[in-house]
Amino acid sequence: MKVLITGTSSGIGRAAALKFLQCGHDVVGIDTMSATICDAHYRHCVCDIAADELPQIDDIEVLVNNAGVQDSGRDIDVNLKGTIRITEKYGVRQGIKSIVFVASASATTGAEFPEYVASKGGMVSYMKNVALRVAEWGATSNSISPGGVITALNNHVMKDPALWNEIMTETPLKKWASAEEIAEWVYFVAAVNKSMTAQDIVIDNGESARAKFVW
Repeated sequence: MKVLITGTSSGIGRAAALKFLQCGHDVVGIDTMSATICDAHYRHCVCDIAADELPQIDDIEVLVNNAGVQDSGRDIDVNLKGTIRITEKYGVRQGIKSIVFVASASATTGAEFPEYVASKGGMVSYMKNVALRVAEWGATSNSISPGGVITALNNHVMKDPALWNEIMTETPLKKWASAEEIAEWVYFVAAVNKSMTAQDIVIDNGESARAKFVW
């Protein structure tokens, strides 16, 4: 399949791109940063999904909306409006098979920065709207909502022993997910799943059972 993933230069997006490549798919990545993947079946486009003209990419079968920012002053513009731009251009069309949105557990708990929470909550609602529209082509649209994930974006708390201990106190399974684990969820929802649509899956080690945000 031909797969488009946003935010592929690092973190979950990069791990997801590598997972699809390992499984024999062709991947196109969009990111504001340069490519960090070298593979004959990977094409990279440098683009700001919220501001730049979107590149011409034809025949996308799977769309993974992963690109995002946090507490940036642009959270709604990038995470929500940028995701809508990408989805309307590449996803809501005949030939699409599945769309996955990488949201956040904070869309459920509200325990994050205000604009970030709003952007991810809006993404989950928009995902359901998309599911209703792409169903006519037999396509699915779902979101996954990770809690804490071990990526550079979270170094602020991961490298502070006091904050990390406080976070683990609020996390029943006493761990965070790796980017590779979240990529496995992305792949399952996008490529294995055929019957689930309009659903949000929270993957947070039990974090949303409690709702104290530590930063």
